Amino acid sequence: MANDDGSAARAFHEATKHSLHSLQSHPHHLDWDNLPLPFKIYRGIDAEALPRSTARSALPALDAIAGQAPRRDPGEIPDRAALGRLLRGSLGILRRRRIADGSLHDFRAAPCTGALYHVDAYLVAGELPDMAAGVYHFGPHDFSLRRLRRGDWRAAVLAACGGADAVARAPLTVVLASTYWRNAWKYRARAYRHVFWDGGTVLAQLLAQASADGWTASVKLGFADRPIERLCALDPAREGVIALVPIGAVAAGEPAPNAAEPPPLRLETEPLSAREVDYREIREAHEAGVLDDGGEAVRWTANAPRAAPPAVAGDLVAIRGERAAAGDPLEIVVERRGSTRIFARRAVSRTALAQLLEAACAPLAADYRVEESRSLVDLHLVVHAVEGVAPGGYRWRPESAALERLVAGEHRREAGRLALGQALGADAAVDVYAIADLDAVLGALGTRGYRAATLDGGIGGGRLYLASYAQQLGATGLTFFDDDVARFFGLDPRRYGVMFLTAAGVPAAPRARA
Repeated sequence: MANDDGSAARAFHEATKHSLHSLQSHPHHLDWDNLPLPFKIYRGIDAEALPRSTARSALPALDAIAGQAPRRDPGEIPDRAALGRLLRGSLGILRRRRIADGSLHDFRAAPCTGALYHVDAYLVAGELPDMAAGVYHFGPHDFSLRRLRRGDWRAAVLAACGGADAVARAPLTVVLASTYWRNAWKYRARAYRHVFWDGGTVLAQLLAQASADGWTASVKLGFADRPIERLCALDPAREGVIALVPIGAVAAGEPAPNAAEPPPLRLETEPLSAREVDYREIREAHEAGVLDDGGEAVRWTANAPRAAPPAVAGDLVAIRGERAAAGDPLEIVVERRGSTRIFARRAVSRTALAQLLEAACAPLAADYRVEESRSLVDLHLVVHAVEGVAPGGYRWRPESAALERLVAGEHRREAGRLALGQALGADAAVDVYAIADLDAVLGALGTRGYRAATLDGGIGGGRLYLASYAQQLGATGLTFFDDDVARFFGLDPRRYGVMFLTAAGVPAAPRARA
């Protein structure tokens, strides 16, 4: 089934909007006895442990997020240690702690809705300095790779992308995929949005780590789905590919073609839970955005929307200030990052806010963007406590480093309500909404464009997360009442879709234990 005209994405988006009515009429009780495993664990495949590096890059985290780093010499190829750094900084387990019920809780590098960790990484690699060519799965639970296929299958990825140069030159490509049930257990059909929200936050950290370590990296959504699914032995009824990330660049030229079709693999994995619930809406939304072959992938990327940003209608408030001191390297910030549980109602500086927004909107090499700096989402803010900025609703204008005032006045109470009644939305210094013009995105890119816009929201949110912790602030992702958010900013909810919400501010000091 080929990518449609956007009808399926619109239907899915409308059907999975949160409203007071939807929450009251469709209550959901979590079945803790059926909680899925947070890992994909293969049976009968030998593990190849990755080196655990604790080295710190010299690059400050904010520069790594923005991609402002020297690149390695052309022709340098990542080794196992390099892979270990990339995977630890994006999908790895940083520490384990025993919680109140006596169980161990894993703290991962990148945030994930509900801490359900439904995103997996597969590597399609040629011969690396100390690793044989093959298709591998990364297991965070034991920090190891498991080889699913032998041989160099990069040509299959290249064909699926229609010959993209970044893929042709990459010694390896990371394939990110989601197992739907691991998130749908809690979020039901809306979990399809989370595929790309959480995939985006993982990508934000993977790209930042690649930048810090000097590797080129880009994001590919223009690929034929079925060949990648077959290559990685995914079950399309239960799993979906999020994005491809070619890593590194060698001399121009294509990998040697592998004429054979990848043979089917029958690989056993540990059951996720006693029973799985199939959410038809997820499968239908994903199927309606499928690309059939490399040629269709090329045509899809050629349709990237070129619409100019909306005209400025409100007053502009310039917020660019002096750049903060260099700050900690990325690895320290990733170790520090968490999801803030309580915000103190304290102000952040104008410079801090500017750096958050500039990080979220940093250039991104993605095949669905007509320009690296032109995201498919615009950032809208509810400002509560920023020095020198009056409270209110704003749109970020990155071309002028200014905020456009849309709504005047103090709106803490309303912001908490918009964030599904969560106090974090009211207590943060600022709530940052990524909002897409779905008419423009789906009109150009069809239902697959919904993946791209949601992914752009997730990447920007992941970058904002990191930038907050780089400045000793806190951040957390929240969900929201879709139509009410659009109306708050004066937008038509039938046209504009909220793709992500990040609340940022000053974390409250932890309460002392009695």
